[in-house]
This record gives sequence, structure tokens and C-alpha cells, in this order.
Amino acid sequence: MSSPLEILKKHWNYTQFRKPQEEIITAVIKGDNCVVLLPTGGGKSICYQIPALLLDGVCIVVSPLIALIKDQVESLLEKNIKAIALTSQLSQDEIIIAFDNLQFGGYKFLYLSPEKLQSKLIQDKIKQINVSFFAIDEAHCISEWGHDFRPSYLKLNILKELQPNANFIALTATATQKVLEDITKNLEIENATIFKKSFQRNNLTYQVIYTENYYEKLLQIVGRITDSIIIYTNNRKQTKEVNNYLIRHNYKSTYYHGGLSNQEKNNAYSSWISDKTPIMVATNAFGMGIDKSNVRAVVHINVPNSLENYIQEAGRAGRDGKESYSLILTNEATLFDAENRFKLNTPSIKYVKQIYSNLNQFYKISIGEQPIEFFNFSLQEFCLVYNLKLLQTYNAIKILERENIILLDENYSKKSTLKFLVSNNQLFNYIDKHPKHNNLIKLILRSYGGIFEHYTVINEFNLSKKLGIKKNEIIKELKELHKIGIVNYTCENSDSRLSFLVIREDDYTINRISKNIEQQNNLKFEKLQASISFIRNKKVCRNIMLLAYFNEIITESCGKCDVCKSKTYNSKIAQPLIDQIIKILKDQELSSQQLATILKCNEKQLLNSLKLLLEKNKIAITSQNKFKLNF
Repeated sequence: MSSPLEILKKHWNYTQFRKPQEEIITAVIKGDNCVVLLPTGGGKSICYQIPALLLDGVCIVVSPLIALIKDQVESLLEKNIKAIALTSQLSQDEIIIAFDNLQFGGYKFLYLSPEKLQSKLIQDKIKQINVSFFAIDEAHCISEWGHDFRPSYLKLNILKELQPNANFIALTATATQKVLEDITKNLEIENATIFKKSFQRNNLTYQVIYTENYYEKLLQIVGRITDSIIIYTNNRKQTKEVNNYLIRHNYKSTYYHGGLSNQEKNNAYSSWISDKTPIMVATNAFGMGIDKSNVRAVVHINVPNSLENYIQEAGRAGRDGKESYSLILTNEATLFDAENRFKLNTPSIKYVKQIYSNLNQFYKISIGEQPIEFFNFSLQEFCLVYNLKLLQTYNAIKILERENIILLDENYSKKSTLKFLVSNNQLFNYIDKHPKHNNLIKLILRSYGGIFEHYTVINEFNLSKKLGIKKNEIIKELKELHKIGIVNYTCENSDSRLSFLVIREDDYTINRISKNIEQQNNLKFEKLQASISFIRNKKVCRNIMLLAYFNEIITESCGKCDVCKSKTYNSKIAQPLIDQIIKILKDQELSSQQLATILKCNEKQLLNSLKLLLEKNKIAITSQNKFKLNF
């Protein structure tokens, strides 16, 4: 029998174990129930993958993230380790074949979502296979106090009924003490051994930088850092804008968000991981399974939704142990906007009821009916039909999914593709003779580059909006062009698939989950406010404050964060500059950039002087991010 170290060397790029992975692996092999809290990048997956390869039977891994499940299975298959994922795309016959393979084919891993586990067929099949142990990934989802609570996780105790002799390992990267207690209680794990690694990262410096011009500050940051960088933005549009801005200034950058096709995501990731484009601009959709050692800085130009999210994202910097930075770019307008956006985009119970009603109308579901099929679903079209706000509606749909009212399969997402089969000259000759296609063809040429050379993902809905006609008319025109050989067009008329998990009972359906909705909305707002408080803090060492949030108490300041450094700044030395600032602001309101231009002083000294004046309430910031005197 191979040793854990031999397995590690054979399949992974490690040469030795890191603490406490060795202790966790030993405990799992011994048959202990374990709850594991390791910071992001701490090597959680090998804590169950190595024991699974050494023990008889199949390790069943429960994960809430379909994309992460696919990544894990692909990674195992690349190592010639047999693994299967049960996704919503598998038919009943395919599920039966998968379990036959698990029972007789030497497979070591079965990955599935907690929702999939509710299937009676799957439950019966799990009873029939030899299970080595259960691994519960993202275990904080089981706690109502976790930052990503999912009620479906509360039903995972069914696993004890299906396989009474199998043990558990529950894993998470972020959990407070309350969440850890909920994990052991709700999973009914008896005599669990808790493995908890400190969140303290001595090589990581936390800094909050106040600036009115994010783009200019980004150029300064990327100009100083030669290794890899991740820049987290607030939304998909901003991701693309920041990326284009950096490229225009001759930096090698790429971008990543949830709206890209799988191919586009893979291309962006490959380009970044290989250092072809060392700067990655992304939404928080980028991060699952990311393990790159030379990320030297993680920059946030948004307010993280929670400190749990922030510590995970920031922790992607400096995994090689070298000095690295977590930088938050902010200003008062951004902080105000974060709270405002949360309130605008968080669905109330009334709004969730409205969306549920609209969905039933959209698919013509009768009261008392529960259809069993999947429906093609386009969020953009749905919002257009009912005149709904896109983000608020998406959040309402995700609440319905979280509460097991519907299932939204966003990974289904097959995109339409298009390629011109004729030359540029032939195309314009065709337009001259057939002017009815003129507007559409010219719009496509303006909207998509390289469409003569390769197949390009297109969005018919966006094209229809720009031309002011229905999406079906766009599809009809493209099919005509395909038929006569002008283009090669593959039409996929949905962004995702949706199914209904309960019978339609209108308000009663939502009333049953209204308490959960309200509690989760309040909890998410509290977590956002904790992030804002962390950013606004100017007195407590950022390392001390962040660790305290996770019940880890230290007393020694880091000496490196912006708060610690500002305390070493001597206000007496700054007094001449402070006097100059007050004199200039007597007659006008100015931004920090304008002050720097007038005073021709060191930027750091200016910002520290402005901080001192703000703390003493001598100056204030206007809604235009300018400074003014308070007297």
C-alpha cells in the first residue's frame, strides 16, 4: 500500500506535506470525523483526496458550486484518477450507468451538489456502493450565520442514514466560531476533531488607499509590480473597461466574469496562469480553485460584500511566502454607493413574490402544477417582458434557488456562434443586392472582431436591442444568411435552463420562506457594513481588526498596514503642510490631485496630512470628492 507522501508526489506538485495537512490526512485515514478551517490556498482538497486514494471505496464530495465540481473532476481525470460528477445535465439512464461505474469500475470520487442529493434515485444508489467517507466542501453554507447560507445543506444529515458507518470531513476557508459550531451541530458530527489554521499572513500587507481617480492609482500600482496581479471590480462592465484601459497604457492584461463563455473563461485563465497576461481584471466569479504562487498584489476597486469574501480574495496574493499586498482603493462616494447599491439590488419579500409569479406566468404554470421538464431561460428576455431590473431580478431568482423553489442551471449556457463564409468584398456586393440584411450585417461587423477568421460567440438579444427589433427576427435573418451560405450560424436560444422544484402555490410558497429571506438580507447587510467599517477604520491595525473578526486575537500590530504607518507619521513635521492646505481651502474646494499640483509636495505626505485634518474634523469631503474647510 502506498504512503500518503508517495501518493502526493505521484499526483500533485508537492514534495512534502505542510502542517496541518499531514495531521488532517492521518486523522481521516484513521476514521476520525474532522472539521477543517484552512485559509484560501491552504490545500483543503488534498486533505480528502489523498485519504480517498488510500482507503477502499468511493469518497462522496458534496459541493454547492457546479463550476468548482467540474474543475475538481477535470483535475483528477488529468491525473488519471477516476472521478464522476452528477450534474443536472445527466439523464436518469446516465445516472444509473454512473453508479454502475462507481460500484464496479474502480472509481474513487463522486462529486454532487446538495440539491442533487435530494433525488430518491441517487439516495437509493448511494446505499448500494462502498463509501469510504463523505467530504463536505464549503461547509459554512450549512450555517444561517455563514456568508453563503444554503438551506439545502441542512438536509445533508440524510447521508448518515444512507451510510451509517461512513465518517465526515467538513471543509471551509472562512468561518467564525458560531459557524464552526453550526457545522458540527447540523451535520450531526459526533466527537469531531477541529483543525483550524491561523488566518495571519505575515508576508501580506493590508492597505486602504483613498483616491478620487482609481485608474490613475491603478497605473501607479501595476507600474511598480512586475509579478502577477488580480484586480477585483464591482461588475462585468467595469471589468472590461479597466482591462481595456490597462491595455491602452501598454500593460498585458485580460479579464474574467461570469458572463463569458466557457472558452473565453478558459482562454483568459490560461493566459493569466502562464503569465502571458500577468494582470487579471475580474469580478468575484474568478477565484474558485485559483492557486498561483507569484500573485504579488490583489487590488479591490470595490467594497467586498463581506470580510469572509475579502480574506479569501486577498489571500490569493503571496502564496510563495514573498512580501505581497492587498490593496483596497476607495473614497467616500464609493462607500456610500456600496450601501446604496445593496439596498437597490437586494430583493424584498414582496419583490421575490412578484418574480415567482412572473416565472409561473412566463412558462404558463397552473396553480397546483409542478412541471418536471427543464425550460430554456434567458434573464434578459424575461426582464424585458416584465420590465424588470436585471440585477435585482437575478438576485431574486438566486433566492428562489437557494430556498429550493427552483433550480437554475447556468452552466448549461450554450452560446450562439457565427462566422462569415464569404470575403469582405463578396459580403458588401451581397448587401448592395439584398439591402434588407444591411443593418444587421453592418451591426455585426461593428460589434465583433475576427468574425471572418474564426467562429465568434454572439448575443442575439443585444443585437435586437440595438436594432430595435425582436430577437426572433434577428434569429430568422441569421438563419436565412446561413441557408444561402453567407454565414455559418449555430443558434442556441437560451442562456441557461430553469426547472420548478415545488408545486405552484403563489404567495404561500414564498410566505413559507419569508423569514429566511429577511434574515439573510439582514445578515448580508451586516456583513457589508463590517467591510465598510474595516475600510473606514483609521485607528486599529488592519491585521488585528481582520483577525478579530474571525475570533483570532492578537495584540501586536503589524507595523506595515496604512493604519500602522499613519501612526508613525509625525504631525509636528506635517504642520507647515497642514497650514498651507488650510490656507488654500479657505477660498475654494479642491481634490487631492488639485492640491498636490498646487503644493508640489510628496503625495504620501499630502494624504497623511489630509487624514489628520479629517480626523480632527477640520476639513470634510464633498459629494464631488473635493475637500473643504469645516469652519
